[in-house]
Amino acid sequence: MPSPVPIDVGPVSFADIVAVARHGAPVEVSSDAVAAMTRARAVVETLAAGPTPTYGISTGFGALATRHIPTDLRAQLQKSLVRSHAAGSGPEVEREVTRALMLLRLSTLATGHTGIRVETAQLLAAFLGRGITPVVHEYGSLGCSGDLAPLAHCALALMGEGQVRDASGTLMPTADALAAAGLLPVELEAKEGLALINGTDGMLGMLVLAIEDLRMLLRTADVAAAMSVEGQLGTDRVFAAELQAIRPHPGQALSAANLTAVLADSGVVASHRGPDCNRVQDAYSLRCSPQVHGAARDTVEYAALVAGRELESAVDNPVVLVSQEGAGRVESNGNFHGAPVAYVLDFLAIVTADVASISERRTDRFLDKARSHGLNPFLAADPGVDSGHMIAQYTQAAIVSELKRLANPASVDSIPSSAMQEDHVSMGWSAARKLRRSVDGLTRVVAIEVLTAARALDMRAPLEPSPATAAVVRLLREAGIEGPGPDRHLSPEIEQAVGLVRSGAVLNAVEEVIGELR
Repeated sequence: MPSPVPIDVGPVSFADIVAVARHGAPVEVSSDAVAAMTRARAVVETLAAGPTPTYGISTGFGALATRHIPTDLRAQLQKSLVRSHAAGSGPEVEREVTRALMLLRLSTLATGHTGIRVETAQLLAAFLGRGITPVVHEYGSLGCSGDLAPLAHCALALMGEGQVRDASGTLMPTADALAAAGLLPVELEAKEGLALINGTDGMLGMLVLAIEDLRMLLRTADVAAAMSVEGQLGTDRVFAAELQAIRPHPGQALSAANLTAVLADSGVVASHRGPDCNRVQDAYSLRCSPQVHGAARDTVEYAALVAGRELESAVDNPVVLVSQEGAGRVESNGNFHGAPVAYVLDFLAIVTADVASISERRTDRFLDKARSHGLNPFLAADPGVDSGHMIAQYTQAAIVSELKRLANPASVDSIPSSAMQEDHVSMGWSAARKLRRSVDGLTRVVAIEVLTAARALDMRAPLEPSPATAAVVRLLREAGIEGPGPDRHLSPEIEQAVGLVRSGAVLNAVEEVIGELR
């Protein structure tokens, strides 16, 4: 099992989120976090015992905040809040999303600004450690007042209610999973229900996972572009560092450097580099790959900056503020609004669609005999009898069309809720859900480009590809994807290529030859 991820009063890292969400790493709450939660809890309990109504502690919620709840009903208040807000619907979201959501809520609880009890936070940590994953549904969050319904389903599980999946993925009642793990549910006390459900944790978790995926995918897209430039007898001169320096976008320079490195020592490129070459310049989809991929990289890094700020945040309402002298108070705020996260989620969907679009255009050039510079039509072994990769490009085109629709921003929408108390919402959860589909689509589009370019490079024999691109071709062939020949069932080969791109195997094959790409 991976080493435990420490949960402290400071932010968790991207690597921590990936370790817990994807690789099942357990967590441990630090002594500093326990101390911070204890101090904040004392403030909440003092206010709960006092006569003055305090939002989130002794009142109703949202549009019902004007009702003062008597002491004997406050335990029921917390249960009712969680049960009523666990109103999600639709398909179950992915395990990694729910685990990321739980980790990020725990990280906020550990800051000492929510007023949660230590034992409640520790139970959430135990869920992560034992691999118990509450069932969270696709629909229910408006991305304001936090990801309420998704987080409420997790809070419901802490109460011993609802459904979860155990570490093996088996669906069962939460009470059964707790009993099997030797855990007891919590009886939520004042403020705890609200503290567990009022955060941007779902959309933030999906943002961090998407950033991690896109960082890898954009380097893989550089590899695919290099294979296409090589296979289509393009030039590498346009990727020279001095050309990038006169338009100093950092992502563009990195992408161009990657293309140059991947194409180094290519016999195919060398074959038409001399004075007899009459190619003045390549098409945009080849020549401008660094400009498009680079702009996408810069956008991803801006999104990472926003995500980093959000990871440093304590998102709850109200929040507990404790002075160095120990005096504390509770203040309402609007930090739960998901706009900062929602905007960059939508931004990433735009660049994902565009990188996929240029990848599809590069692929299409391989298949048109008027533009492929001597390759068989559609890369078919016997054109007319065979169709080659004709329909693989159709699949790419269908995905790219879908990605363009997914690039329509969710964050420009808002539907008022809670009797107009919550009259402007971010729709950040929806932005995150569609970005996950976009990242999957880009993975598939890049995989088809790699698959097609590898076939083209085989058809350029006896010209030798670069050592880096040859490693990718070899990876595909060793995985059971055959080279040029009569038509065969293509879908399994596409799925095999998708798996190799998604796992990072394509990128790793290149980096084992030429070192880490930038």
